[in-house]
Amino acid sequence: MARQYGYISGDSHLELLPSRWTQHVAAAHREAAPKNPKPFTNADGYVVMPYEGLGGRVYPDSVELGPNVGDRPGMGTPEQRVHELDVDGLDAEILFTGAQGPAAWRANIQDDDAYRAVVRGYNEFLWEEYCSVSKDRLLGLGMIPVTGVDDAIAEMEYCMQNGLVGVSLNSFPTGLSHPSPEDDRFWAAAVDLRCPISVHVEFNHPTIASAAHNGVSARSYGGGLAGPTFLYPKLPEQGFLDIVQRYAKYGFRGSLHAAQLIWAGVFDRFPDFRIYFAETQIGWIPNFLEQMDQHYLRHQLMAERLLGLPTLKQLPSEYVKEHVYWGFVYNPVGVRTMFREGGVDRIMWSTDFPHAESDWPNTAKTLEESFAGIPEDAVRKMVTGNASDFFHLS
Repeated sequence: MARQYGYISGDSHLELLPSRWTQHVAAAHREAAPKNPKPFTNADGYVVMPYEGLGGRVYPDSVELGPNVGDRPGMGTPEQRVHELDVDGLDAEILFTGAQGPAAWRANIQDDDAYRAVVRGYNEFLWEEYCSVSKDRLLGLGMIPVTGVDDAIAEMEYCMQNGLVGVSLNSFPTGLSHPSPEDDRFWAAAVDLRCPISVHVEFNHPTIASAAHNGVSARSYGGGLAGPTFLYPKLPEQGFLDIVQRYAKYGFRGSLHAAQLIWAGVFDRFPDFRIYFAETQIGWIPNFLEQMDQHYLRHQLMAERLLGLPTLKQLPSEYVKEHVYWGFVYNPVGVRTMFREGGVDRIMWSTDFPHAESDWPNTAKTLEESFAGIPEDAVRKMVTGNASDFFHLS
């Protein structure tokens, strides 16, 4: 019988010391795996401890920093993690990697075989050693390498075969900053496998450090070295307007990628495909959709003549409402706005535990604040139903 969920965090993290999982990296490449961070002293003489800055009011002062950093809340064993869920009144959480995750792995590991071995080692640890302790509560997302579509599909298949609830992308499947026809093999495989595809906030690979070494287009949005947003069918003889960026300019984190997918025709070719952008907050979304539609209607004739972008089959907002999920942590204004605008069917609440945005172990109070005045059926969608549907938990 399937578990009956009350509260599911749609975005939590494993801030684990690398030594907890790197023994799963193939021996031939283990030397390239991440190492445990060490304290250092800054220019002002302040001793900065490992992972300092991630935690805040989440932790009592007695465990905020210190030699036992690996055992403080959110960083211990899977058994400890289950207990932390119980303390906070949660049934389950979707587990992304920590701050020093895939983008850092790629930036610091130039050998593709070693990099892929690290990704595989983490995914193996996740299903074999961590999530297996409580498969219906610790819901891990596998990581996907950025070394090409074949590698991305192979790792997605591995993750789904071994019981992970989905995967997290760090770039388009090719590893590029823009969508391309080659991505379609990955999207098709995701639909066939019924594999939920998630992005934590936005694509953040490659970083400046890695782009110089591996020749992959840099991240397209949110920082780092900018790469092309879109490969247009044709370009004007004089001047250039990146119209896809213009369509997304009133959006926030993840919005550009939604626009890229729309104008690349991904949702038309794969009508069953859905994607989830975690930790974006949500109050901005109605304005983004309104403005994207308006810019599209005003500029489409020019975009088709100069750039070769065909007319869409639907308004851009309609694609987003059907195919894109968004995540939030504490955003009472956003909740009220989205409920008023009728948009709670694609929204997932989360704790972001164990990061500073989390209110562990007092989540009940922030739940009350976030959903004050919202009808119970709408609340259930945001705290349980949407996550359960997207990740096929029921």
